Formats: sequence, structure tokens, C-alpha cells
Amino acid sequence: MKNWTLKSVLASTVATMVLTMMIGCSGSGKKTEAESEYQGVQIGVITYSWRSMPSTPADIIQYCKRTGISSLELMGNIAEDYAGAPAGPAWPENFSELSDEEKADFRTQLEEYGKKMSEWRINEASPEKYKELKAMFDEAGIHIHTVKFSPGDWSDAEIDYAFESAKVLGAKGVTNEIGHEAAKRLGPFAEKHDMYAVFHNHGQPRDTTFNFEDYLVYSPNNMLNLDVGHYFGATGKNPAELIRKLHDRIYSIHLKDKTGNNGYPPDTNAPWGQGDTPLSDVLRLIQANQWDIYCDIELEYKIPEGSDAVVETGKCVNYAKKLLAGTTE
Repeated sequence: MKNWTLKSVLASTVATMVLTMMIGCSGSGKKTEAESEYQGVQIGVITYSWRSMPSTPADIIQYCKRTGISSLELMGNIAEDYAGAPAGPAWPENFSELSDEEKADFRTQLEEYGKKMSEWRINEASPEKYKELKAMFDEAGIHIHTVKFSPGDWSDAEIDYAFESAKVLGAKGVTNEIGHEAAKRLGPFAEKHDMYAVFHNHGQPRDTTFNFEDYLVYSPNNMLNLDVGHYFGATGKNPAELIRKLHDRIYSIHLKDKTGNNGYPPDTNAPWGQGDTPLSDVLRLIQANQWDIYCDIELEYKIPEGSDAVVETGKCVNYAKKLLAGTTE
């Protein structure tokens, strides 16, 4: 990542002023606050929830305004696309139906793209673009608390870039899939940059030998992004008990509703209120103890016909508000 220089700082300042003026002129001229702390609990969203829709920063800001969200886990590709990262190969629609030769060719394309991205991150990515991006979200009253770069298998220089870029965006954490090698590797970088390496789970807890604490011992800056839906879907256990035990090492949670491991069908995403995940227990526990844990909606259930991901996210926000107000179970 390019270093800060007097020239770059001046250029960034001018660009930020221009962006602020443009955003201010696009509406009433007043700063829009899409505050989404309800009953003492910060409800946000991971932008992956809107993967089925256009995802430029301007799009994301509009989605936040429509749903009343002020807190984000930002997917890294959105930030990097804005910063001018090289475009990658289009993913084949029917990858499983490709011939072995076609699959091998696509994998080669991905490898070449990976090399281009590494070169771009180390030598071309500019902090000025991330400062501009932060200004856009700040102006809309939206805080980026985490960036999902998933840098566990990146080079050392790229991992430095990930934490540096996330910090410029105002985030305190960088997310990666949970795993021993990633936890060993990213923890020291998180300490170096005075940030958190935040580890996300899918169905790993289905393995009865799995223990979240095993991944936290590598560094005091290793934290959890506990996906309560995936945890419940894999184990059938109430995630509130795990949160009670590890709350001081949980940076954020992903909220979703699923059936349990013995549900019908098992471990399946559902619209909120139609699954079995004890979301009320989770949110009210955090509320009662005033724990500083980001609670982010991750929309993964099938979008109903005639709706879209933003409309469905709004439904999730309203459901969470009702749970926190004690007006629904």
C-alpha cells in the first residue's frame, strides 16, 4: 500500500471536500443520521446481505438509509473495487457442468487474478481512496466497524495492507474464517496495528471437538464474529450460553434464523420468526448486560418473489427491534 505523503494528504483532503459537497447537494444539505442502536443494542448488517443487488458504495449507503442502518461490516471487495482494484474473471454460471479442461482454465485465470491483486495491494492501492470512501459513509452517518478482507492466506505485506486499509475506513477489526493457521498468523498483525483479527464460524461447531477458545489463545487481539444461526444450525445449542461465557472475546455476531441440527429440514435458513434460532435470548442477553457487541444481520434465506434483499433486511431490523422491546417472542 502506498505511503502517506504531503502531496497525497493534500490531494485526499481536496477530494474529500469535493465528495462532501457533492453528497450534501444531493439531498437537503443536512447530515443524515441512520441511527440503528435500539434499546441499547447496536443493530447493523454485513453488506454480503445485499449480494444480489448492485453494491457500489453509493448503493450501500442508500440501502442503509432505506433500512435505518448505521453500522456495517463491509465486504472487502466493495472497498477494493472503489479503490481501483483490477477486475477479476466472471464466475461461470454453471461451474459444475464445465469440462475438466474448462475448470482447469478457469482456475488458472483465478491464479493469475490473485497475482494481479497481490501486486495491486502492495504497490498500487492508495490510502486516499479509502479516506474518500470513509468520508462518504461518515457523511451519511454510517460507521464501518469491520472489513471482511479474509486475508488469512495473503502475503505479510498484503495482511499489513488489510489492517491499514480497514483502519483508514474507521474499522477496528478485519474478518476471516475461523481456523488455526489463520488465528496463529493474523493475531500478531492485529497486535501490531492495534486492531482485532475477527474470526467467523460456519458449521465448524458441528464437530464435537471444536472449541472457540482454542483459536483465541494465539493472541489477545483475536476475537470472534459469532454466527449464531450457523452455530445453532450445526449444534442445536442455544448460542446465548456461549455468548454469556465468551462475551469479552466476541467482537460481533451475525444474526440469522435457522432450524436446528434436528429440525425439519435441519440446519436451514428461514425468514426471521419462522426458524428456531433463539434470537430473542441472544439479543436480550446482550441488552441486559450492556455488552459492547455489534449485532449484524446476515440475510441468507431465499428472497420471496416480488421482494428484494433490502426489503427483507428491513423486515429483519423491525423484528430485532420488536425482540429488544419485548413485543414478540
